Amino acid sequence: MPMSNARLESLIWILIFGGGLLGSLGVFLLGASRAVGGVAIGAGALAVVLGVVLIWVRSRRPDGP
Repeated sequence: MPMSNARLESLIWILIFGGGLLGSLGVFLLGASRAVGGVAIGAGALAVVLGVVLIWVRSRRPDGP
């Protein structure tokens, strides 16, 4: 069952804002532990990139019910 456009748009915003939040948290965690901070920054960046790719996917989908 394919994902609806509304659900895809919600997932896009969750990935972009959640990734930004996780990345900024990682910057603050760098002072306590470089490994944990680096992982958090990497995971946040990956989430933002995935959200941007899904924006492109959404732009290619037809509007429909």
